[in-house]
Amino acid sequence: MNQYRMDVVANNLANVDKNGFKSDEAIFKSFPEMLIRRTREDGLGWVPMGSFDMAPIVGNLGTGVEFNESFTRFDQGAPRQTGNRTDLMINDNNSERPAFFVVETDHGERLTRGGSYVLNREGHLVTAQGFPLLGENGPIQVARYNFFVKENGEVWINGNVGSSPDAPANDLTNLGENPVLLDKIKIRTVDNPRELKKEGNGFFMDTPESGPQRQIDQAANTTVMQGYLEASNVNLVNDMVEMIEIQRQYEANQKSITTHDALLGKLINEVAR
Repeated sequence: MNQYRMDVVANNLANVDKNGFKSDEAIFKSFPEMLIRRTREDGLGWVPMGSFDMAPIVGNLGTGVEFNESFTRFDQGAPRQTGNRTDLMINDNNSERPAFFVVETDHGERLTRGGSYVLNREGHLVTAQGFPLLGENGPIQVARYNFFVKENGEVWINGNVGSSPDAPANDLTNLGENPVLLDKIKIRTVDNPRELKKEGNGFFMDTPESGPQRQIDQAANTTVMQGYLEASNVNLVNDMVEMIEIQRQYEANQKSITTHDALLGKLINEVAR
C-alpha cells in the first residue's frame, strides 16, 4: 500500500514546477470484513426460560486493503503572469468539469492545461514538443507578435501585418486600424474528467468512460488569459508531510517484521532443545 502512495507522491513532487500539472492521489479500497465468533462453542444452550448463544460474536476482522485507482485532482493552479504573448492560461475554477486546450499530437488530439507555447518556423503556436495548438479551423498560424487573444479565446491579428511568419517582428501593443478575426482557440471538456487517461507531457486522452470531447457550456464562465501561465496544483507542504508519514509507516512495519522474526526464531530454538 505504502509503495503505491510513495509512487504517487513522488510523481507529484517531480512535477511541482510543470505548468498546468494536476496532482494525483492514491485511492484504496478495503476487502470485505469477516465476522469473528468464539471458537469451540457452537450451537445453542437451553435453559428453562429459553436459549442462549454458545458462539458469541467477538467482532469484525479487517482483511486488508488494496490499491484501487490514482485519482487526479483538477483544482485550478495559481496564475503566474509572464507577459509573454505566447503564454496562455484557462481560467475557469471548475474542478468538476474543467476546460482544456486541444493540441494535435502524433497519436491524435490530446487535451492539456499547459499553456506554454512557442512559435515555430511556420508561425504555428506549438508546445515544447512541437505539437500545434488547435483552433476551431485547425492549427493557429500567426506572425511573431501580430496577434491578440481575447478572453473568449478569439485570436485577432492586425490585418495590415497579416499572419505570415515572414511578417515584420513588430511588438504590437494593439491591433491597429484593421483588426481581423483569425480563429478561435479550440477549448473542450468532457462529461467525466475523472476517467481521462493521463499521458506524458501534461496531456490527457479522452476515453469511452470519460465521454468524447465537447464544447464548454456558455454559462461556465471560462476565460483565456494571454501572458499568464497556470502553475501546478500540487500542495508542496502537504505532499512532503505525506512522504515523511509514508516513510515512518514503512520503518514501523519493517521493525515489526524484524521483531516478529526474532521472536519466532527464539521460539524455534526453545522447542528444539
